[in-house]
Amino acid sequence: MNKLNSKIPEGPLAQKWSNYKDHINLVNPANKRKLDIIVVGTGLAGASAAASLGALGFKVKAFCYQDSSRRAHSIAAQGGINASKNYQNDGDSVYRLFYDTIKGGDYRAREANVYRLAEVSGNIIDQSVALGVPFAREYGGLLDNRSFGGAQVSRTFYARGQTGQQLLLGAYSALSRQVKLGNVELFERHEMLDVVLVEGRARGIIARNLVDGNIERYSAHAVILATGGYGNVFFLSTNAMGSNTTAIWKAFKRGALFGNPCFTQIHPTCIPVHGDYQSKLTLMSESLRNDGRIWVPKRKEDVEALRHGKMKPKDISEENRDYYLERRYPAFGNLVPRDVASRAAKERCDAGFGVGETGLAVFLDFAASIKRLGKSTIEERYGNLFQMYYKIVNEDPYENPMMIYPAVHYTMGGLWVDYELQSTIPGLFVAGEANFSDHGANRLGASALMQGLADGYFVLPYTMQNYLADQINVPRFKTDLPEFDAAESAVNAQIQKLMNIKGNKTADHFHKQLGKIMWEYVGMGRNKAGLEKAVEQIRQVKADFWKDLKIPGETTELNPELEKAGRIADFLELGELMAMDALNREESCGGHFREEYQTPEGEAMRNDEKYMYVAAWEFKGENSVPEMHKEALKYESIEVKQRNYK
Repeated sequence: MNKLNSKIPEGPLAQKWSNYKDHINLVNPANKRKLDIIVVGTGLAGASAAASLGALGFKVKAFCYQDSSRRAHSIAAQGGINASKNYQNDGDSVYRLFYDTIKGGDYRAREANVYRLAEVSGNIIDQSVALGVPFAREYGGLLDNRSFGGAQVSRTFYARGQTGQQLLLGAYSALSRQVKLGNVELFERHEMLDVVLVEGRARGIIARNLVDGNIERYSAHAVILATGGYGNVFFLSTNAMGSNTTAIWKAFKRGALFGNPCFTQIHPTCIPVHGDYQSKLTLMSESLRNDGRIWVPKRKEDVEALRHGKMKPKDISEENRDYYLERRYPAFGNLVPRDVASRAAKERCDAGFGVGETGLAVFLDFAASIKRLGKSTIEERYGNLFQMYYKIVNEDPYENPMMIYPAVHYTMGGLWVDYELQSTIPGLFVAGEANFSDHGANRLGASALMQGLADGYFVLPYTMQNYLADQINVPRFKTDLPEFDAAESAVNAQIQKLMNIKGNKTADHFHKQLGKIMWEYVGMGRNKAGLEKAVEQIRQVKADFWKDLKIPGETTELNPELEKAGRIADFLELGELMAMDALNREESCGGHFREEYQTPEGEAMRNDEKYMYVAAWEFKGENSVPEMHKEALKYESIEVKQRNYK
């Protein structure tokens, strides 16, 4: 039986959201005070949702594992946030942003959700400005825009190279106001370890107090998960080291379906790996591709000379440089989407033209822009990014080109949700990167911040009311129900199981092993033999993990090694599902590149006839093969065709 009902409203695409809002059930102000909502995660999606729902009058409990919600990984977003305001008068519109997003995702996203995202995008900018976000402005005082990959217009609003941080501070200020007013209760240093279902509905969570180790119970009429992506399954990624899959994975094991787990985005503009003891990768904003030109040497003798220090990049003449993105994609040049740019870099490096000691890097060169615009203009636009690069690499990017290479960045997959952002568990809503809904097989740059804030500020405040309208007579839940007892017992049993292994190897040891398998076989290039090998090897690492894991310390104290162990246990299971999903999808689309399915020019070759669907996986029990359900994707307003950025 197919469990998927996307609940897409009837009517023309441009009117669906308005029609939906006009006909939903609402909750009056007096009744909102009777209803509790739990929000897990306080990044852009979670903080904006908690602040907005608190302002409406609901009683909200917000949870984060950080010591402050200001430290959510959303702060790491650098380049900007998309919105179709057409301030530049260069041809942008709601429809064009919608079309670019669907096309950028290689026609694997739900049309109605993406149109709504484009439709509310302008409101996000107004909301953020009202909250004091210091967006860059033009000389006359109007908000400035820059361009990003996958678009031919300038629609990206930005605050230098720290847009995510500034937007999060805006959402945090809105959240803090609701905390002060008593509408939101904030629980920092708490990690959700299970969701509690009562009569099939999400009614609470079990959380571990990370400071004293206590296992605590919290009840609500509905639960929102806004816990970000699962890129750290690869060990090395641009994600904060604490980013994990635990919340959505526990929900998956309670019955929420997982959509498109294999859709992972590789970001083309990261500082290359520099050693075996590295624990994370650093992103250089995609905005740099506005003014930086990407190239490698044309001649292998120049590559060798660079590697041995006999030449510097500026010694290589223009005619001996291969600006390969400009060569291959003249219409978009350096601003092709991330998946296209990443694969092109890999192709050049695999062909032996990569630079740096490892040969796994390409140049991002600002010399032409500095000459054209002046150093001060480049400094004004990207100064903090250049400073960050200098501190990590000890090279001055004003004098020498940056070296970059693709790295795991964002996960388009996540818990399956319907048009209302509700999972297959009634009362469990999922926002931001934790859901699968808007980006298809590849996310366009500057769209993550847009989705997170759209979900929190402008979608959930409506859809939650539609769900909660018939819950106003349900009294507040006590946490002494048998369902809470059972969930807490399961959490305690898992913790004791981990503690009792008493092996010899740290959690990081197994995480690194998993990451190497994932990058090698489930990374930028995938094939049937490699994916089958990945499943086999992940199972072996998982078996070793449960035999030889060592966790020092106790459960009743601050214990980061215990935190890591629980998260890695979940990553091991998720990694296997990602490989299975990639095996099933015998086509190439967006960030999912099956080497068997490519055009003669090396571009992704989709199979729309067989795979134009969302793969939503259902947990069928420990050591059982999950069952796949399909949500067919229908495009009524756009023509589906081979992506072309040439």
